[in-house]
Amino acid sequence: MSQILIKRAKAEQLLSGEGWLSVQPRTFREEVLRRAVLLRFPPGEVVYRIEDEAGGIFGLVEGTVTVNTAPPDQAPQLIHIGKPGAWTGEGCFLTRSARRIELRTLSETWMMHLSLDQMDQMAAADPAATRYFAQILMASVEVLLRVIHDLQKPGADQRIASALSRSAAQGRTVPLSQSEIGLMSGTSRKQVNAALARFEAKGWVRADYRAVTVLDARGLAREAEGGV
Repeated sequence: MSQILIKRAKAEQLLSGEGWLSVQPRTFREEVLRRAVLLRFPPGEVVYRIEDEAGGIFGLVEGTVTVNTAPPDQAPQLIHIGKPGAWTGEGCFLTRSARRIELRTLSETWMMHLSLDQMDQMAAADPAATRYFAQILMASVEVLLRVIHDLQKPGADQRIASALSRSAAQGRTVPLSQSEIGLMSGTSRKQVNAALARFEAKGWVRADYRAVTVLDARGLAREAEGGV
C-alpha cells in the first residue's frame, strides 16, 4: 500500500474521531470524506488569504496552521493555532462572500479539503447538510469566546498559559516564537521569556528556539485558571 493511501486512511480515522466531523451523523460524515481530497502544504504556505474568492472547508489532519484576521482596514494578526480535527472555511458556504481570515502553515501540514461545489451538491441532495456545515461556525465562535475570555485574565502568566493551552495538547510541539506567543496573549516578549522559564522549571513545558512543547497540560491549565 502506498504512503499516500496510508496517510489518507489515517486522516479519515483522525477526522472521524476528533472535532466537528466526529459528531455528525455517520452517513454525512462518510459522504464528506468520500468527496474530500487530502492536500499537503509545505511550511510557510498560505492556504488562503483575506479577500480570496469564496471556497470550501479545510480540516486539519497533521501539522500546524495559524489563524490570522483583523478588521478590514488593518493588517491580519495571529489570533489562534489550529489543532488536528479542527475545520474552518465555512463562512463562504454560508454567506457566499470572500474569505475573512487568513490560514497559514507553520510546518509541513496535511489538510482534508471539501470544495464549495461539493458542499453545494451535498446541501442540494440533503437540506440538513447546511445545518451540519453551520456547526463549524458555532465551533469557531466558541474558540473566539475562549480567546476573548483568556485575554481578559489579569495576570500575564495566566494569559500566556492560556495561549499555550489553546495551541497545543499534551506532548505536542508548536513552532511559535516568543513574540508570537506574546501577540496571542497580549504580553511582551520579556514577559513570555520569563513565564516560559518558570513553566519549564515546573515541568509544564519545554522551550526551544521558536518552539514550545507541552509536557504537562493539566499543570499548564491550572496556571491558566490562576492556579485553581
